[in-house]
Amino acid sequence: MKITAIESLQWAEYPRLMVVRVHTDTGIIGLGETVDKIPGSKGALHGTIAPLVLGQDPLDIEGLWRFVMDNIMYHGYAGAETRALSALEVALWDIMGKVYDAPLYHLLGGKTRDRIPTYNTCIGFGDYQDYAAWHTDAGALAKSLLADGIKAMKIWPFDQFSESSFGQYIHPHDVEKGLTAVRQIRDAVGLDMEIGIECHFRWNRASIERIARALEPYNILFMEDVIPAVMPDEIKATSQHTSIPIIGSELLMTRWQLRDWLVKGVSQIVMTDPVWNGGIAETRKIANMAEAFGVPIVLHNVAGPICHAVCMHLGAHLPNLFYVESVRAFYKTYFPIMSGLTPTVNDGHLSIPEGAGLGITLREEMLNRADLILERSDGEGLAKGRRAMGDHWAVEEIR
Repeated sequence: MKITAIESLQWAEYPRLMVVRVHTDTGIIGLGETVDKIPGSKGALHGTIAPLVLGQDPLDIEGLWRFVMDNIMYHGYAGAETRALSALEVALWDIMGKVYDAPLYHLLGGKTRDRIPTYNTCIGFGDYQDYAAWHTDAGALAKSLLADGIKAMKIWPFDQFSESSFGQYIHPHDVEKGLTAVRQIRDAVGLDMEIGIECHFRWNRASIERIARALEPYNILFMEDVIPAVMPDEIKATSQHTSIPIIGSELLMTRWQLRDWLVKGVSQIVMTDPVWNGGIAETRKIANMAEAFGVPIVLHNVAGPICHAVCMHLGAHLPNLFYVESVRAFYKTYFPIMSGLTPTVNDGHLSIPEGAGLGITLREEMLNRADLILERSDGEGLAKGRRAMGDHWAVEEIR
């Protein structure tokens, strides 16, 4: 079995997404995906990664991943190259599931749970303008989410105040303004709705600790990315000065960056994204490592239906899962347009897709849309069965 072609697909209506299709000589096609900063990921996929994996056996997932990582490690791996590798790796798992007619969670070793706890990140899209809603009346939004079976929500009411000082100072009046949405939720639905606070690493420690002190009376579920992830000691100090659990960080790529975070004990909860961090196997390795430290994990999931399916399978498998993020504004609008996946939430939980591989298909009409941008790499590739680099300069021609 060989990889014969790798395609990237984008649509003007969904500019944040890049879907990857990996073709094989048996006719089986695997689906992958990554999200955000797509020009770089697309260039890495076709310019660097495709020449290495074309002609190779798609079932050798670990060997191909290591071979690609050997290459991209030379020039700083944790960016566009790793996002592209993640999308490819996801597609390889989809192929394996289709070859053996098994769902991804079986390939990983089976389930530890039958349903996936989720919180809603309140982004707006299409008919679901949840971002505008929590700025207008967060209590009304909380009621709407509860009516949809959603029992946890994430908002970021303090970000807007960071710009004037570059996150170096927040005035008490602005802290009070930021608390408005939190109070509206508590006044409207009490403790029936869990509240997570996203901070988007906008603040220094002095400012974020002022915010945390103001939030503590409201029984907050977590604060996420309170300080840039490159400052783990400051984040750890913050986590030790607040009763609110700290989450970090989706910005850390691969097990190697998460390793130091866990050894330091930076946060009570870790977060990672399987279409950014290296892929499905890398997510499991990160989760297993976190489990050894007694730390639960959140799966970052703000992409498309393929990433969502991946997170459901991983969420079913991983014993130390805390939550899987999801976005109502995405899965109720464009997920059914792109795919056959139509998630629903019941009692705060999502269901797990069934079927071979990821259990998801791309609708045929997506391949015929006028706004489709498709790029294809095909042929035998240049690596010709290699599994390790050896002398870097001796094989420069395949880079």
